Formats: sequence, structure tokens, C-alpha cells
Amino acid sequence: MAGHSKWANIKHKKAVTDARRGKVFTRLIKEITVAARMGGGDPSMNPRLRLAVEKAAEANMPKDNVERAVKRGSGDLDGVNYEEIRYEGYGIGGAAVILDCLTDNRIRTVSEVRHAFSKHGGNLGTDGSVVFQFKHCGQFFLAPGADEDAVMGAALDAGAEDVVVHDDGAIEVICAPTDFQAVRDALTAAGFKPEAADITMRAGTETALAGDDGARMQKLLDALESLDDVQDVYSTAAIED
Repeated sequence: MAGHSKWANIKHKKAVTDARRGKVFTRLIKEITVAARMGGGDPSMNPRLRLAVEKAAEANMPKDNVERAVKRGSGDLDGVNYEEIRYEGYGIGGAAVILDCLTDNRIRTVSEVRHAFSKHGGNLGTDGSVVFQFKHCGQFFLAPGADEDAVMGAALDAGAEDVVVHDDGAIEVICAPTDFQAVRDALTAAGFKPEAADITMRAGTETALAGDDGARMQKLLDALESLDDVQDVYSTAAIED
């Protein structure tokens, strides 16, 4: 897609994440707590918790914080009981947006989400209005310059569904959520360190936005990302340079 760079978008998201380090810790603590509550406090037996703990290590979160969050989720310590909620909506040009939230106050969360959408030119939709445009999957991105054949061999042998080489040279590996750890281990064993690795909602078809529309969409996404109860933001928007 002319002017659109997968790698530029990934670097932008990483920069935003780094700039909000304190908020990242808060989100990770919530995710670790909920993962431990739902699947137990042993990361080796709980893939969701294992991924959350790995993200915490990558973010340099103190181990004490991680251990306390696991204990709260497991019931060994008192803590807030978070509820998982997904919201769907539309941004600029009809671009689809999904928000995954963890909250202790559903009324507050939906009010803040609705306000952010309306303030920045979007609309909060109904359940199921856009989720069909996304695929729940494991996703890895490797920087331009990685050996395509080696990445493809390692990933596909480990169960990956697809390997996509984008126009800017970034390599994307897609797998089923259940194969995420196996693919990650295979890439690591082959000497590759993905710049981004997560279980995500991947857009099936992208909505190209440029100029003012692209800038407005980015403001909407940033506003949604900044909400305290929002854990993840997914969108079909492909914002061009």
C-alpha cells in the first residue's frame, strides 16, 4: 500500500508505549491478576499468564510487582475484582475499532469510551458490529532485513499459519493462539528476536487513511489508548505517511 509502512506503525506504537511506562505497568498488573484468577498462578500451566509475565519482564517491571499481582489473582492477597469487557466502534472513514478493557466499574468505562469516540469523530457500536473484520491470532513482527527463508522455515515448522513479507521489508508471522509459544520458541531458537509479539485481533482488511483523515484517526486511537480501563486497541486503520 503506497505510503503505508507496517514497520513505521509498529515503531510508533512502541514509542507511545515507552512514553507511558507507568500506565504500561498498571495494565500489566491488571492482566496478570485476571490471568492468574482465570487460569491459576502457575505460568507453566497458564499460557495467558505466561505471556503477561513475559511482557512484564520485557517492560522491566519489578518482580515483586509481578508476584503480588499473581497472588491477588490467585486469591492469596486481597485485590480489586476486574471485569473483562470488549467494546466495538467506528473511527474516521468507517475504520473499525475494538477495545479490550479490564474494569471495576462498567458504567465509568463505557462513559469514558463513548466520550472519546464522540469527541474525536468516531462512534461506539454494538456488540458484534465490527469483530467479524478481525482474526484472533498470534502475531510476530520482525524488522526489515531479517532472512525471509530462515524465518519462514522456523515459523512454519513450528505450526505458523502464514508468513507475510510487507512492502517495507517487515516480516509478519501469523499463528493460532494455541501455537503462539511454540512459534515464539522456534523463532528464538533460530536466532530471531521479534520486535513485537502478541496474541492479538488482526484486521482482515485495512482502511487506508491519509492526510487530515489519518491525523484525526491517530488522535482517536491515542485518546482511546490513554483511557485507564483500556488494555488493548485494535483497528483496521492503515495510516499512511
